[in-house]
Amino acid sequence: MIDTHTHPYLEQFEEGGYGVVQAALDAGVSHMVLPNVDASTISPMIALHRRFPENTSIALGLHPTEVGADWEQVLAPIEELLRKTLVDSDGIRAVAVGEVGIDLYWDKSYREQQLLAFARQLRLAMQLRLPVIIHCREALDDTLDVIREVKPDIPLVFHSFTSGPEAVRKIREVCDPMFGINGVVTYKNAQDLRDALPVIGLDRILLETDAPYLAPVPKRGRRNEPSYVHWVCGKVAETLGLSPETVEEATDNNARRFFSL
Repeated sequence: MIDTHTHPYLEQFEEGGYGVVQAALDAGVSHMVLPNVDASTISPMIALHRRFPENTSIALGLHPTEVGADWEQVLAPIEELLRKTLVDSDGIRAVAVGEVGIDLYWDKSYREQQLLAFARQLRLAMQLRLPVIIHCREALDDTLDVIREVKPDIPLVFHSFTSGPEAVRKIREVCDPMFGINGVVTYKNAQDLRDALPVIGLDRILLETDAPYLAPVPKRGRRNEPSYVHWVCGKVAETLGLSPETVEEATDNNARRFFSL
């Protein structure tokens, strides 16, 4: 299986994430996409990628919760590194811009700056011909307004999608993205999300863990790990009335196409 969104390089993991990535490989996870969170996480992320160059890929962007008054100065070196990875002879290549977007759950103080940063990074992704990993929390209307304005002609994924069928329909009025499904789909109170899966369709689903966050049942309440993606696969399969093997094959193919793996 491919975990399309995981952060094993974060401080919650020992050894810079080496052990947890190896455990995932031993459990049958063949590839992991590692998006950075902020500027400080880029170095450990790249270091982990260098340890597992065949089994990991990186994505780069400015996370919306890191957007402040100085967002342009913070974003500039990330943009420069993104451009550099596309011509890096040392083998470091970003496969996406992300995770980027709008998050109004914790703080609305920098809403306008988040909109501007998201639009700028969408345009950068269009220039670089890279897909975009979208983080959208309590901000669907604003997120869709920016997408409607920029009109990105590149693949998009709504990472950690947790809403119901109506949100899927609303998004599809503006764009036709992939939807990243993680451990939330296994939660008892996530029936709306499970109802959305047939509306989304297997051909538009990417599996992810978002480790160390949102561990699936039966691991809920623990630190999440990329090896737990099989629990997500199993619940998606159960919900759609398919075999886990069918879901695994389809979502792996989706991931390879989306990220050009």
